[in-house]
Amino acid sequence: RSTLADGNKRRSEAVFEAVYRDLYAKHRHLLSSDSRLCARKNEPKWMKRLKIIDSTTITLFSNLLFKGVGRHPKTGKKKGGIKVHSIIQANEGVPSDIRFTSAATNDSFMLLPATLNRREIIARDRAYIDYAKFQQMTERGVVYVTKMKKNLQYTIEEDVMCQTPEGVMQVRVQRVTFRKKLKGGSEIVHHARIVTYVDVQKCKLISLLTNDMTSDPLEIMVIYHKRWAIELLFKQIKQNFPLKYFYGKSANAIKIQIWVTLIANLLLMIMRRRLIRSWSFSGLATMVRITLMYYVDFYSLFNHPEKDWEASLKEAAESPQMPSLFD
Repeated sequence: RSTLADGNKRRSEAVFEAVYRDLYAKHRHLLSSDSRLCARKNEPKWMKRLKIIDSTTITLFSNLLFKGVGRHPKTGKKKGGIKVHSIIQANEGVPSDIRFTSAATNDSFMLLPATLNRREIIARDRAYIDYAKFQQMTERGVVYVTKMKKNLQYTIEEDVMCQTPEGVMQVRVQRVTFRKKLKGGSEIVHHARIVTYVDVQKCKLISLLTNDMTSDPLEIMVIYHKRWAIELLFKQIKQNFPLKYFYGKSANAIKIQIWVTLIANLLLMIMRRRLIRSWSFSGLATMVRITLMYYVDFYSLFNHPEKDWEASLKEAAESPQMPSLFD
């Protein structure tokens, strides 16, 4: 552990970042759902254009390297944390862009309208609300869908509610205008739409904010639900590659360990897409961990793991039976 920690102090985390980005660029065509043997036929056409932005925080042992946020519920001590900001393509399921900051950094810096292309769709959580960037995205022809923050100030231009025959609200669509005055005296005017629906499972109203003024409200809801893919990705990484113990105490060593985790996750996702046999990610990760130090053909083993067992049974059946002492 000491040797590894010393090595990670000298190596630049940029090397591991470059490895990840090269692997992603080389194999991203395999990660898209179109290349899968069991591609979903009913997948919406806009899935290829959908990007999801979110972040996850990894708690650290100290508050000195990365500024933490919040306090421990029992001890009251403030813990450090590194925040992993990620962007994923909805039909790929792995991060296409990653940034590291302290846990106290606001997520909105990841929203860069200048890097987005026309007709792209961005789904994100409420932490990314920024009127200036929203207006830039609208001007570039980029669609965003996000969850509403409370206490936002706006003017309602139009208000339409759809109800069931029993008088229960199904969906409410409001056309609104946001105005924000800047320091120089200028003003940002942004037109948007608020789609409100009932979450039956949680028994509460969910309000979504979007600059898409024409699409069906149901489609807006489906786009936001696809945002859950990035939460599943974070859960997958944290469950299969637990980042609770770090081999080095420097910022560089911590970032290296996270990059190595992301590389391992990416490689397993690529190999999983190439397999004909269906495997859960956790099952595949467990089996790879067991066979990692053996010289085996990955695709032969995991496409037909019973092959050697069936061959031995066949050989036993074909071999002449030895006479029994009890015959």
